[in-house]
Amino acid sequence: MNQESLKGAAQRVRAALEDLGFAFEIREFPESTRTSEEAAAAIGCELGQIAKSLIFKARDSGDPVLVMASGVNRVDEKALARLAGEKIRRADADFVRQKTGFSIGGVPPAGHLEPPRTYIDRDLLGYEEIWAAAGTPNAVFRLRPADLITMTRGEIADLKK
Repeated sequence: MNQESLKGAAQRVRAALEDLGFAFEIREFPESTRTSEEAAAAIGCELGQIAKSLIFKARDSGDPVLVMASGVNRVDEKALARLAGEKIRRADADFVRQKTGFSIGGVPPAGHLEPPRTYIDRDLLGYEEIWAAAGTPNAVFRLRPADLITMTRGEIADLKK
């Protein structure tokens, strides 16, 4: 795919990744990659290889908290709250767009308007390659778990329920 023909939000992700020193190919699909299941089906990979981006809102500080979770896992919100040091709740669509600049279903691991505190599901480290959203509900890119850690400066955590 021609990287110049990417949609606006995917172009912003590409630019943010380049600013961080990465040159990943962003792939856009005609079908949705909004959910982990849809992304794995479109890509042809294991569900666990999908690095789903979940945004939470820290209750006291109002800060965005990003969890990059394996597509097969549900997040233990109580464990996340312990790590974050305050109660958290799943963010609504307006909060996600306001803090990240992206819509739910397309939130990438980098390029957010307000850099979030980030936690990375330890299970993602078990894969040679993983896939993350690239700004739209049908755009993704392939990367290594080590790249995800570098780009997000995220903390590795055991957060699966």
